[in-house]
Amino acid sequence: MASPRRRSGGARRRPKTVSKRRLPARSSTARDETLEQDTIRLNKYLADHGIASRRACDELIAEGKVTVDGEPVTQLGTRIRPADQQVEVGGVILRPQGLERRYYLLNKPSGVVCTNEKRELRPRAVDLITDPKKGRIYTVGRLDEDSTGLILCTNDGEFTQRVAHPRHGVPKTYAVRVQGKITDEAVQKVRHGVHLSEGRTAGARVVVQRRTATGSSLEVTLREGKNREVRRTFARVGHKVLSLKRVRIGPLTDRGLKAGKWRPLSRAEVEALLQESDPHGTAAPMHPSFSETAPQEHEAPRSHYGGDAYDGGMYGKPRSGRRRSRRRR
Repeated sequence: MASPRRRSGGARRRPKTVSKRRLPARSSTARDETLEQDTIRLNKYLADHGIASRRACDELIAEGKVTVDGEPVTQLGTRIRPADQQVEVGGVILRPQGLERRYYLLNKPSGVVCTNEKRELRPRAVDLITDPKKGRIYTVGRLDEDSTGLILCTNDGEFTQRVAHPRHGVPKTYAVRVQGKITDEAVQKVRHGVHLSEGRTAGARVVVQRRTATGSSLEVTLREGKNREVRRTFARVGHKVLSLKRVRIGPLTDRGLKAGKWRPLSRAEVEALLQESDPHGTAAPMHPSFSETAPQEHEAPRSHYGGDAYDGGMYGKPRSGRRRSRRRR
């Protein structure tokens, strides 16, 4: 029996993937655990019903437009028991039953913004989700207007918290092209973390895929999500980001999902994302010494037919020149 092929630069663990050929998810364990609790904040209960954002719901409460058991409530931070108390807004009684959660994966194109502001004139990511049953959804985290790639949209607040908050450590991978030929020293600085205005970054897993005099192509994985962190980090080491695309969120990849397209997530995919997160908020940084999949070399391994090969993972193994010649026949 032939021995299994080993990649150069040390063995690597293939990232976990899950099947998407399932029925769309309608809830998550993060959501179910919250529903088992006795009380919930009133503004969150209103937001979950699609009334408005939590901040706008606070304004409705402060104006006395929300009643609980027939009595107006104006105290912000009020908690209710949905199973035992009746909430009414504008003459409409909100029922605790039948609240289906929605989960979507969108490949955001450039020029689209991640906001729910109704007065926004630019195209919004949530408007690209054309499911008539989506209700009021919002993006899980953000990608800036010029960045492209994967973004999650949902109406599940507990799921959003577990996936988007940096302390839970769900890894997100980006295909990045920077200006100029990046040096090994600059790559190491990014891997170990750099100082930004709000503090030091937690470090990143960086794989150099190609370096030329005019630009360098990299694969960057982060567990945190400071505002425009990738662009600001590389600017800190002297390299302007020319293009940035998010290609992976936890076990989800952009494979088969064209720019501007979306699809619902299955329950298996939702749970796989939650399993990637640390519920206790103690996720380790992406510094190479903490990561089993951290690169051992600065460059991606060379393929047999010349040029730079991608670093396994979502791109798979490089094909040999022999296979390529067979296909040409």
